[in-house]
Amino acid sequence: MAGSPIRSSMRGGRSRRAMADINVVPYIDVMLVLLVIFMVTAPLVAPSIINLPTVGNAAPQEQTPPVVVNIKADRTMSVKYKGDSGATQEDTMTKAELDSFITARQADHPDQPVVIAADKTVQYDAVMTVMSDLKARGVKRVGLLVKSQ
Repeated sequence: MAGSPIRSSMRGGRSRRAMADINVVPYIDVMLVLLVIFMVTAPLVAPSIINLPTVGNAAPQEQTPPVVVNIKADRTMSVKYKGDSGATQEDTMTKAELDSFITARQADHPDQPVVIAADKTVQYDAVMTVMSDLKARGVKRVGLLVKSQ
């Protein structure tokens, strides 16, 4: 009976038992420190006001319809555009003819967009070649035509 808790308490000693509770005081200290940090920094991060421009009553600009370059599966190209008479025209062209046509067209209509419509079986390098040629000819607005699903 030398190791019983009753005898050791009689001798003035304490009985040693494992503590079953979790000490939450350090966790509360950390949470209070984080709360103070957030309370101090929250007023410093004020949302800024963005002044957006207003839209005036400007006259709508007349948009020129785009020139559409069709690249077919056999890599032949056709160009669809609205002529000076207002009628839609479509011409089959070679790469050299396309380059001269685009150069002349951009001289007359510098802001006219050009849209590339390629067959889905055409390799991507053909599309990129036409796109880089258009950029080299000074076309500012080049786009790709896609089919919606």
